[in-house]
Amino acid sequence: MGKELPKRKPNRLNGFDYGAGYAYFITICTKDRAQILWNTVGATIGRPCETPLSPKGKIVDEAIKNISKIYPCVTVDYYVIMPNHVHLLLQIYNTDENGRPMVAPTVSRIVNQMKGYATKRIGAPIWQKLFHDHIIRNQNDYEEVSKYIFENPINWETDEFYIK
Repeated sequence: MGKELPKRKPNRLNGFDYGAGYAYFITICTKDRAQILWNTVGATIGRPCETPLSPKGKIVDEAIKNISKIYPCVTVDYYVIMPNHVHLLLQIYNTDENGRPMVAPTVSRIVNQMKGYATKRIGAPIWQKLFHDHIIRNQNDYEEVSKYIFENPINWETDEFYIK
């Protein structure tokens, strides 16, 4: 018999319906945390003005903006593209504006579609295999995540994903 592989810790909440109508904080990293989504990396006051997106970053931006077009029951409330990762605050709705039920995609499907779109447009794989998610539990949690996303470019050099 071959050597037994170590068991991977599940990265999703067991038994939770990830197509349920909640808000989700998603972090997606580039493969090997390569800093490919900004043109320059260094001390900045904040991304949009001071550090323009690279061509790959612009494709990722387009992929994120397409999420709500592809999935009308999903909104991207906030997002930020960092040099080597992306943060998204997604909201999934299970009913339309008239209260009629809608079939919503799972978070995994949304993320995989977004990553696939960007990969196809770029012409090469750029993403780490998995992604991190956090289910937003209340308004305070939502506000903390929103603030984190907004301030992430300003705090880039102290970010856990920062690599010199």
